[in-house]
Amino acid sequence: MKLIHLSDLHLGKRVNDFPMLEDQAYILERILEIADEEQPDAVLIAGDVYDKTVPSAEAVALLDDFLVKLADRSLPVLLISGNHDSPERLSFAGRLMEGRGVYIAPVYHGQLAPVTLEDAHGPVDFWLLPFLKPVHLRRFFPEDGVESFTDAMACAVRHMSIDPARRNVLLTHQFVTGAERCQSEELSVGGADNVDASVFAPFDYVALGHLHSPQNVDGARVRYCGTPLKYSFSEVRHQKSVTVVELGEKGTLDVRTVPLVPKRDMVELRGSFAQLTSPDVYGQVDRDAYVRAVLTDENDVYDAMGRLRPIYPNLMRLDYDNLRTQGGWVEPAEADVRRDPLELFAEFYQQQNRRSLSEEQRRYLAGLLETIQEERA
Repeated sequence: MKLIHLSDLHLGKRVNDFPMLEDQAYILERILEIADEEQPDAVLIAGDVYDKTVPSAEAVALLDDFLVKLADRSLPVLLISGNHDSPERLSFAGRLMEGRGVYIAPVYHGQLAPVTLEDAHGPVDFWLLPFLKPVHLRRFFPEDGVESFTDAMACAVRHMSIDPARRNVLLTHQFVTGAERCQSEELSVGGADNVDASVFAPFDYVALGHLHSPQNVDGARVRYCGTPLKYSFSEVRHQKSVTVVELGEKGTLDVRTVPLVPKRDMVELRGSFAQLTSPDVYGQVDRDAYVRAVLTDENDVYDAMGRLRPIYPNLMRLDYDNLRTQGGWVEPAEADVRRDPLELFAEFYQQQNRRSLSEEQRRYLAGLLETIQEERA
């Protein structure tokens, strides 16, 4: 059985206040072309379909168009919600859509039944598990002692009626321990959202969403396909792709990628203002590219953004890298935003009080920050 694995479409996202809908519509058309070439048996979408829990009308229309085009190709679609999605909104009319072969994970209610598809080797059971937190599992299984995200995932898997003799595929949206994050992803307190890969032992393939960089975690069997587009300059060197999975008979797996070329690439330019305004530099850059300019001039250049925009129309960010910035100030978007909030507070506490947080203070703060994150989600 051949599968296309997608995730983290983030439809409706804005990057540095630039709307990405046109780029997203373009890349979805490229994905449809790949589907026509590959002729898969199903398409998996592992969460963060939208960028916000209440998506814009334009984002909803874009998803609707994509799903209709997949359904018109008689391609089954299996889709779950991620931490950016509202599971209630995303699963609305899900039972009606099953008639067109679009299977959307409902709001988790403690029980999970697989979607079963068949090929020449027999049935494949697909388990659609949306983004979950420990609090969701404690509601349905209070006696299971769920404390951590690993506990929560293990509990959810334990309560599935998995037939180990059949091929089983899991779609889920979590951070698996050992995977590499990038700037555009949300951080948790102290790595509290880590899930150990050992909980995925019953599955022949785990289609993960949540992280933007394509990567394997526990061999090719447990994989993040990554985003179809670059959503921050920390992703500038990523090669975005579609993951193609081929399941043969039980125990046989092949995973490969098909590159995705965006409508507008994302590039980072570094040098003095004179260098970046030289034809030798801008002549080598696609005029439509999204650009981050890092100026190395020691003095701020008057209206640098306004003067660079005629050369680089899609200039998204302007930063400086010089003796002043290297002497203490670091741009938060490139440094502190990627750090653990608990560690940032501990460092601040140390500077202010000349002593470290006690273990009791650290535990209290970790719990407080986790509660705040849950209320914001």
